[in-house]
Amino acid sequence: MDDQLLHTPEGVRDIYADECARKLAVQRRISQVFHLYGYQPIETPVFEFFDIFSKERGSVGSRELYKLFDRDNNTLVLRPDMTPPIARCAAKYFMDEDGPIRLWYGAPTFINSSSYQGRLKETTQTGVELIGDDSSDADAEMIALVIEALKAAGLTEFQVELGQVEFYRGLVEEAGMDGETEEQLRTLIDHKNYFGVEELLSELSIKPELKELFFKLPELFGDIENIRLARSMTENPRAVRAIQRLEQVQELLDAYGLGDYVCYDLGMLSKYSYYTGIIFKAYTYGTGEYVVTGGRYDKLLEQFGKKAPAVGFAIVIDQLMLALSGQKISVPIDRTVTAVLYERSARESGIRLAEHFRKNQLGVQLVRRRSASEVTAYLAWARRQGLRNVLYLPGDGSQVLAYDAEKETYDTLSLSDYLGGMP
Repeated sequence: MDDQLLHTPEGVRDIYADECARKLAVQRRISQVFHLYGYQPIETPVFEFFDIFSKERGSVGSRELYKLFDRDNNTLVLRPDMTPPIARCAAKYFMDEDGPIRLWYGAPTFINSSSYQGRLKETTQTGVELIGDDSSDADAEMIALVIEALKAAGLTEFQVELGQVEFYRGLVEEAGMDGETEEQLRTLIDHKNYFGVEELLSELSIKPELKELFFKLPELFGDIENIRLARSMTENPRAVRAIQRLEQVQELLDAYGLGDYVCYDLGMLSKYSYYTGIIFKAYTYGTGEYVVTGGRYDKLLEQFGKKAPAVGFAIVIDQLMLALSGQKISVPIDRTVTAVLYERSARESGIRLAEHFRKNQLGVQLVRRRSASEVTAYLAWARRQGLRNVLYLPGDGSQVLAYDAEKETYDTLSLSDYLGGMP
């Protein structure tokens, strides 16, 4: 057999055994937080029509999409981002609903990020979307949910960084920049490229005080008091309203008792152009990437026919697991530690014993012994599988030899002792 068949393509990986169990356990903890906040589950197809993620939607660039064709020659893509598909669903199934809609998801996404060596191209995301609420209360609920979800996952040291794209867009509108120049400036500011910002602004004919504010934008970060200083630097109504919105969110987070988890950065500008207001990311130790990204997207659903504001976020589970591992935060999992090994003549007794364990919510592996294999071979197998106990039923199954797989010692008990009460 060609060894290449045993390997995965670049950018994807297998996850199994305890690592997989820990990942699923973390996802369950997070989904419980979503449930407690009243969010309902939703699943969307793993591939969608190409137009769902077209340039006009403001999602991932076309070159980073995995494209395929159906039998009718329609162009399909593996979803790179969960927000546009959920916007499509909301427009399809909740078109006439004018009240808030709360949805949560957990699913893989796919980005062909060939320019980033070592970055996974398939990642698991879980997150929420709150549709139909344009208030600062909805913005604050998102941040509170992020904080509570990360705490439930096991993190204790992390920071949620908030930005406001309306502040930047108000300044761009005042400066009268064309789309290409604005995109160049956005990228430079987002990358904190001070020299690049200065060089680009020197070529533009705009008011000196506005130019100075653009230049200082990458420096406008810190606590809410630092961000309030930015309000004194401009009279642009759109930019001032953006600061006021952040102040409202801070007040609400203080009411939640979560204000200390938050900092601000007016130079944070997402690559997703569908964002229209507050944007945020969460960072922690043990990973060079953010573990959460999100924001408000009040115009996206209009592209699918439903006029409704929305805000949401995605937790990148793979990055979260790296952080938990890097910080040596344990994730308890329910492991199967017992195997019932039985002779063919003791089959019914073996099944009864295994079912007894399962009815008591204890995992157990049921294995019939091959006549040519020694019990010691099964003990070695149990150690490789991480099983501590092997309950061997020889003969008619009336007796149980309870082996310690590590020590290869055993005690003898009657089957009725096990079935009468777990020893």
